[in-house]
Amino acid sequence: MRIAICPGSFDPVTLGHLDIIKRSSRLFDKIYVAVLSNSAKQGLFTCEERKALLEKCLVGLPNVEVICFSGLLVDCVREYGASAVIKGLRAVSDFEYEFQMSLINKELNPEMETLFINTNSKYMYLSSSVVKEVGSHGGDISDFVHPAVEEEIRNRIREKGARK
Repeated sequence: MRIAICPGSFDPVTLGHLDIIKRSSRLFDKIYVAVLSNSAKQGLFTCEERKALLEKCLVGLPNVEVICFSGLLVDCVREYGASAVIKGLRAVSDFEYEFQMSLINKELNPEMETLFINTNSKYMYLSSSVVKEVGSHGGDISDFVHPAVEEEIRNRIREKGARK
């Protein structure tokens, strides 16, 4: 069985992320979308919330499973029996960083391969940071995220505003 891990923070998941995951699901028998849980970083959503949002967005892809993980990616790859990691690329700057990380991961686990998938050109400008910034100022994010994600972002922004 060909198994891959598609890791990321997905805070929040964007249409660009979903495009990479859907395209990857056609290349592998099983894809684990691995949501990074980083206790040192305060995100918009918890790991479990991001996992739930991804699951809503990925309905209809039976070979895709969403998991939370912390620690080293190579350990996650070993734990789930994957042979490859899928990384989406938007720009050359993404490649430079991801290439360096792939070399480190290869050193830690020589059996692991990293596959780079270019993003669809309509999502090249899109990042989770952009979505959060536009959304926090009341901008229209409907072209950036799945409708379920848009609703949750709006709710979270309202909650944070109410706490101030």
